[in-house]
Amino acid sequence: MIHEPPMPGIESQMVPTSRLKVHVFTSGPESGMPVIFLHGNVSSNRFWEETMLAMPDAYRAIAPDLRGYGQTEAVPIDATRGVRDWSDDLKALVDALGIAKFHLVAWSLGGGVAMQYAMDNPGDLLSLTLVDAMSPYGFGGTHDLDGKPIYEDFAGSGGGTANPEFARLLGEGDRSDNPMGPRATMNAFYFKPPFRATPEREEVFVSSMNSTRVADGFYPGDMTPSDNWPGVAPGTSGINNAISPKYCDLRGFAGIDPKPPVLWIRGADDQIVSDTSFFDFGFLGQIGAVPGWPGAEAYPVQPMVSQVRAVLDDYTAGGGRYWEKVIEDCGHSPLVEKPDEFRRMLLEHLRHADESA
Repeated sequence: MIHEPPMPGIESQMVPTSRLKVHVFTSGPESGMPVIFLHGNVSSNRFWEETMLAMPDAYRAIAPDLRGYGQTEAVPIDATRGVRDWSDDLKALVDALGIAKFHLVAWSLGGGVAMQYAMDNPGDLLSLTLVDAMSPYGFGGTHDLDGKPIYEDFAGSGGGTANPEFARLLGEGDRSDNPMGPRATMNAFYFKPPFRATPEREEVFVSSMNSTRVADGFYPGDMTPSDNWPGVAPGTSGINNAISPKYCDLRGFAGIDPKPPVLWIRGADDQIVSDTSFFDFGFLGQIGAVPGWPGAEAYPVQPMVSQVRAVLDDYTAGGGRYWEKVIEDCGHSPLVEKPDEFRRMLLEHLRHADESA
């Protein structure tokens, strides 16, 4: 596996914790206010490097590799706990580093981990920034704004929903232009075409994707056959099962106390977390990409963005505050695609939170 050195100004270290050894990138003065950055699925902390280096000296940037990704110790994921393995890992890391309070910035799957962390440890957070965050009701298998399951067995979510060819190529560390491989997937879905990272950073990002551990207990996870379309239901271990609505339900975020200020940033043209997601079987069936779709009444599209907004609206109704910022002409990764606009929004939020504390 290729592990290119981090960009100059970023330090790499392994941090022993009470749960596992966590690989962490850090930058900025040790006296700075901690800002922790969480990455998404099929990625690692490498996607945060430019953002970390752009942080003012008032902040100490910290970006861990989540369990199952990057160079963090390979300990299997118990999907029946939802995203709690990752949330508990983060708490163990924070304790090991001696951090009492911090700002939390979380992208995609990391957004779900951040919401779980806030539910379990609300007093730790000075602010929360969600970047193209996953639905609070998990990925696949639900409909309406309350996350109602389409079927009792949550068919259409979990480990069986991953493209097997993509998983195979990912496990082999593929670096080709294969349309099913990591590079093509990143350029088609992580970013809004025709955007591409610089050649050097693209290679780093491909390595980051390939650092995802493909094995039992990791990506994508096991599956259970289902009599319901599309024929697969969640198993009990691994990454995609952990974000299945069978185990992942973050609606309780709306009721946390205290309530840190929340900034929700998303790309206007995100194809991954979307009300018309190209990774949701309801939408894929609707457009004819998966055969046998039983129709919109039997298997509707998951309104992922609307579900996030509904929970955040409940957060506001309970006394919290959030701001939704949409970045135009941008896909799933504003941190990479629109870095200047993204950083401006992020830093304004952090400064406002610090001033209000």
